[in-house]
Amino acid sequence: MSERVIPLVDQRQPALPLPAPVAADSGLLLDALGRPLRDLRISVTDRCNFRCSYCMPKEVFDAQHHFLPHAELLSFEEITRLARVFVAQGVQKIRLTGGEPLLRKNIERLVEMLATLRTPEGQLLDLTLTTNGSLLARKARALKDAGLQRITVSLDALDDAIFQRMNDVGFPVAEVLNGIEVAKAAGLAPIKVNMVVKRGLNDHEVLPMARHFHGTGIALRFIEYMDVGATNGWRMDEVLPSRELLARLQHEFQLEPLEPSAPGETAERWGHADGGGEIGLISSVTQAFCGDCNRARLSTEGRLYLCLFAHAGHDLRSLMRGGADDGRIAGTLAAIWRGRHDRYSQLRASGVAFGGEARKVEMHYIGG
Repeated sequence: MSERVIPLVDQRQPALPLPAPVAADSGLLLDALGRPLRDLRISVTDRCNFRCSYCMPKEVFDAQHHFLPHAELLSFEEITRLARVFVAQGVQKIRLTGGEPLLRKNIERLVEMLATLRTPEGQLLDLTLTTNGSLLARKARALKDAGLQRITVSLDALDDAIFQRMNDVGFPVAEVLNGIEVAKAAGLAPIKVNMVVKRGLNDHEVLPMARHFHGTGIALRFIEYMDVGATNGWRMDEVLPSRELLARLQHEFQLEPLEPSAPGETAERWGHADGGGEIGLISSVTQAFCGDCNRARLSTEGRLYLCLFAHAGHDLRSLMRGGADDGRIAGTLAAIWRGRHDRYSQLRASGVAFGGEARKVEMHYIGG
């Protein structure tokens, strides 16, 4: 096995230049490949209380690591203003991410502000949040009362020793499971649980996880270990392809394919034939789904990234703090999105080499 080398580098690259604004027709933005803008993921903090090796390895993100100072973070008012512009241009779903978003002080206040937004047709947004579950038990009721509709919880193992090894801070799995139950009781639904599967580390937990959530009404999704960022030491031989994972599941469960729940759905959905819920497979390494990707990502400090595997983003914070009105911001967003041609996973799968390119942005900085 080759030695793992982790580069000790700053994770934030220089911003891309902002294009000249263009006319923005409300709700009708298409990128260069004909993909609409429908989904906005907003990272509200670059901090996390876990040190998962596939996202924020402790060797890099230690006590000496410099996270963003508070003054550089977008304020809740700035986030809401930008979100309003995005919604006017077609965004129908907003997901709050991190880092760990529940570490952001008074996050329920931001949820309350975003919950007032409406699409041009007057419809409510699909407002959701992804969390590691560590603070969920104490926050679930306040989030629901503020207007959050549903949550996704990251959980990579049921075995406590494996889970603590993966989060690398000794956090017990029982507290995450309790947080899920509290969220369920608070009415945050549907709940999804995401498991990143790394061969040789937690792939033996696939079946125990499937058994645990079968019949609970909670959708379990398995995610291929991805080559995001530059710090996780990613290797292809540590990826468990979804086809192989599905074969393991079908050895025990009778599963039937389901239709996508929405355009741009990342998960291939399978339902239990006995009515015991569903399982999703997110195969961004072995079965790229770039063709209908409709997601944009806004970083903690207001940079717009057009792909999870991007190398740099456009600085919308400087535009906003520089005095631009909403019309100019909308026109700039339209120019950025119309020029978008990102399809990293498809190109990688086709054998395109990426050697020598700039570092990809880290997952904790723009959310998964």
